[in-house]
Amino acid sequence: MMVDCFIGVSVPVWSGTNVAGVNLQTLNPDIGTDLDDENWKDTHKMVVNSAYEVIKLKGYTNWAIGLSVADLTESIIRNMNRIHPVSTMVQGMYGISDEVYLSLPCVLNNGGVASVINMTLTDDEVAQLQASA
Repeated sequence: MMVDCFIGVSVPVWSGTNVAGVNLQTLNPDIGTDLDDENWKDTHKMVVNSAYEVIKLKGYTNWAIGLSVADLTESIIRNMNRIHPVSTMVQGMYGISDEVYLSLPCVLNNGGVASVINMTLTDDEVAQLQASA
């Protein structure tokens, strides 16, 4: 899980990353740090830069944007209460006092953002999120 921020900065939530319910930080306590022998920081960079790679290779990303908008619209129109990473006001969350919008996992239904998923973040992840805000 990543928390995407407005100006293209993202905070990788390594503490919440799991495969088949197995927390990767349990297997690799140094995941995403400078001590990480598996170089998960590089994976994060590749994910962040993937849109630029698609544009470089294809010249556009409009299909992905269109599919994402269709998915969001379906959740709203059909009142599906599905979770989507969308920008929402985060003032008062994670110690953020400013009026700022960040992309967080939110439950969407026919009322819009019904709730924000309360993720348990490490102190370092909270600090990165606050710095981004």
